[in-house]
Amino acid sequence: MHRPCKGLKCERMAKKSNFAGAGPSQRMLRVGELIRRSMAEILARGDVHDPDLNRMSITVSEVRVTPDLKIATAYVLPLGGDQKEDALAALARNKGELRRLITKKIALKHSPDLRFILDDTFDRMDETKRLFSSEAVQRDLAPGLDDEA
Repeated sequence: MHRPCKGLKCERMAKKSNFAGAGPSQRMLRVGELIRRSMAEILARGDVHDPDLNRMSITVSEVRVTPDLKIATAYVLPLGGDQKEDALAALARNKGELRRLITKKIALKHSPDLRFILDDTFDRMDETKRLFSSEAVQRDLAPGLDDEA
């Protein structure tokens, strides 16, 4: 037989179930931004002991962390957009050193495992601009007889 819950435990369970589809928490956003800033600074200064990585200018556009803060996924793009695969390989090769340097900069209980993904935001923006400038879309956006009424 089901017994209704009482007290604080029931309230906690109810609160957790309400946020099942919600976005990232403030803590996740704050930690992600701290990691992004630290990683961007480390890469800009060339603190990693890899000449291949230090020759590249890499933009870190966003870092997303899991709710338990154990995995951080960095969205990166080399400046100029070329050498994408080389940049990913160099970052993956040096993720241990990057993780150590980031942990020295920011005080976290656990150092998150780093993962790297190419940021395709700029490619999607270019495609969106191309779609909006197409003749069919411009024709639909042009003022017609229906707009004058």
